[in-house]
Amino acid sequence: MINYVYQLVSPQIFSIKYESLDFKDDVIVKPAYMSICNADQRYYLGMRDTKILEKKLPMALIHECCAKVIYDKSGNFKKGDNVVIIPNVPSSGNDEIYENYRKGSKFLSSGCDGFMREYVNISPDRLVKFENINPKVAAISEFVSVAVHAVSRFEKLSHSNKDKIVVWGDGSLAYVVCNILKVRFPNSEIIVVGKNKRKLSIFSFVNCTYLVDTLPKDFEFDHAFECVGGEGSYYAINDIIEHINPQGTLVLMGVSENKVSINTRDILEKGITVVGSSRSGRVDFENAIQYMENLELQNRLSVIIYEDKPVSSIDDIHRVFSTDLSTLFKTVFKWNL
Repeated sequence: MINYVYQLVSPQIFSIKYESLDFKDDVIVKPAYMSICNADQRYYLGMRDTKILEKKLPMALIHECCAKVIYDKSGNFKKGDNVVIIPNVPSSGNDEIYENYRKGSKFLSSGCDGFMREYVNISPDRLVKFENINPKVAAISEFVSVAVHAVSRFEKLSHSNKDKIVVWGDGSLAYVVCNILKVRFPNSEIIVVGKNKRKLSIFSFVNCTYLVDTLPKDFEFDHAFECVGGEGSYYAINDIIEHINPQGTLVLMGVSENKVSINTRDILEKGITVVGSSRSGRVDFENAIQYMENLELQNRLSVIIYEDKPVSSIDDIHRVFSTDLSTLFKTVFKWNL
């Protein structure tokens, strides 16, 4: 069976690759809804180092996707089952190392083809079934799983005093992290610090929000999640170090292309635990699906989703990437190719 793969060959230029599908061991799924990540946008716009682009491209983009099962010889799934696809392809190794950090692991849409394909053939263990989730919300399940992974690591590494937890940032990642924290730590005060009044206004479910330039002088908290990334991460990380209580845990989640200078003196003096958290694994997807089956959480997640028109051509692919630049949060679209 011939499959169509829509690859980015250079910034803003797509080409169709034709390949054979493997029916031997893999499950065949048809992508249904997809969501654009900042990483996809950076590849599309060519906002990565030239050497990296030369190494990674050509490549099909998108790693946030839900799909329908078309064929499964293994019997794990039935035709028509709704599934989310795990883009992480782990290598074998020490089980104490999370699958998303193991050496030799691959990540779809980062060096190998993502989900912009007519069909996707994938191992059964890279699929998680869902039933009671709106497909456009299920499309961001990978994004939610990243937050679940970070909160899980935080829970294991932080001390028990969790009266005040701050999330620094007002974008999609901060919003999802706050939602998971509210569910996981209902007795904690969840505080958001950001720069955009309009974005902060949707964080109505948290206990308190602040604009970064209006923080009280006596502002302090027990732990923090940095969800800023980019050039702004320098200021966010150092502001957190300044205001966090001794022995607090700081979870870094924002991606920066450039090296960031941080105040190591105060990290040492306060005994701060700094945790790097990226991507996710199967257990995080399973937990994310359980969280997302809660209708209240589903409704809150839908607030940050803008559903663009269906994609039925390469011109439509260009359209959704353009649309994504003007939306405040997550852009989701139905995949009709």
